[in-house]
Amino acid sequence: MSTGHRARRSVLRTLLIGFVSLTVLAPATVAHADPSLSEIEAQLEKSSQALEATVESWNHVNDELTATQAKVAELQSKLKPLEDGVATTGANVEQFAIAQFKTAGNMRGLSMMLNASSSGDLVDQLSMLQQITHSQNAEIAGYKAARSKYDDEKKSLDEALAAVTSQKTQLEAQRQKIEGDIKKLQDLKNRATAAGSTKVNGSGVTNAKAPVIDDATRQKVVSFAYAQLGKKYVWGAAGPNSYDCSGLTMTAWKQVGVNLPHNAADQYRTMVHISASQLMPGDLIFFYSPISHVGMYTKPGKMVDAPTTGKFVEEVSYAGRQITGYARPKY
Repeated sequence: MSTGHRARRSVLRTLLIGFVSLTVLAPATVAHADPSLSEIEAQLEKSSQALEATVESWNHVNDELTATQAKVAELQSKLKPLEDGVATTGANVEQFAIAQFKTAGNMRGLSMMLNASSSGDLVDQLSMLQQITHSQNAEIAGYKAARSKYDDEKKSLDEALAAVTSQKTQLEAQRQKIEGDIKKLQDLKNRATAAGSTKVNGSGVTNAKAPVIDDATRQKVVSFAYAQLGKKYVWGAAGPNSYDCSGLTMTAWKQVGVNLPHNAADQYRTMVHISASQLMPGDLIFFYSPISHVGMYTKPGKMVDAPTTGKFVEEVSYAGRQITGYARPKY
């Protein structure tokens, strides 16, 4: 092989190695590029929504479990006297059956005939026996019907309790995931802060004053909400020192005797739906699809909100957010 040929091969080999090196390194350099501030904030918003959806699911199951447990306890209290009654009825029926056996049915009537002092006594005794028998039968039939009814109710409630308890167990298993997600969210917030973000710690105010409202009920609800400004968001909390979104709206309306579920989607389902133009202070605004966040309307463009983990209850603008609907508690 000539010297020129060997030189050309060497040059080609060097170029090829250089090309391969660029091909391998270039994608790696792009893949590890630091995300921009807008990308971090977008990921922060997405992660916050996902976390809140899980939290609201947790709240829903806790509400369902509590309600079902209360129904089971109520049913058990109703069944107790019924169960006591069946014991008494059973004893009476047993004695009645023994008496019937001993007198061999028709022999009892014959015994009455032989022992009756007059035809009037016989009629009275036979009539009494018939009434007793009828009373026993009616008592037994009534008990069977009532017991069957309550057994059916208890069975359905037991099934519901088992289903909700199973869901509760599943959500308990998710607790560590939620806590892990919160840590990841905090890491994102730290990165956003380091990159100069102004959205991390909230975009509203925590020292605003409640508006004056020409409705005593709404005034009490809204004033309570403003009194919670600055308190920490904690998932699953409903006061007095911390709240999540639905916990805040639930507790505020509870001040005037209105009971709302501790879940944003459930609150929306149980309330009167209204339009944006009908909003009054104290009405609620619901966000995302499916619904996983709620805030309280207080004045044009503003709401009191328990936003997300790491933040505090604040008065904030709701403009530009993904609103699903507006609703009014029944009072």
